Amino acid sequence: MVNQIIIQLISFKTYQSLKQAVTASLPLNEYLIYSLPEGLWVFCITLTSKEFYFDLFKKRINCVFIPLLFVIALELFQLFHITNGRFDFFDIGISLFFWFIAAKIIDTQQCLKNLFHSLNYNSAFCLLSYCIIYLAHVIH
Repeated sequence: MVNQIIIQLISFKTYQSLKQAVTASLPLNEYLIYSLPEGLWVFCITLTSKEFYFDLFKKRINCVFIPLLFVIALELFQLFHITNGRFDFFDIGISLFFWFIAAKIIDTQQCLKNLFHSLNYNSAFCLLSYCIIYLAHVIH
């Protein structure tokens, strides 16, 4: 989406020239390009999810685990060609690594809030983070 906006602002030809110049001067490993951003997004949404829970069938679900389910579901969607992309265990591993780091940074077990009952800036930001990840994944 960002690339499309830039193309509209500067033209496709200029965009291609800039992309080639950056690629030539800063060659990056494929895993760094594709897996690291996913891991960083998992890190961010884990941090935004840590203080929330929701109730599902009278069972309390800690939202800190939702990013893991989200990543695995999106990778399975790729495996079954429901969304664009390529299924990769390495993506899951990187995401698990960043999830673990984010989950262990701050212990919020004492102050969990219901995600849907206390709609405020933090809960809205948390939900928006998931929307951004989903859209980034599907539009990719």
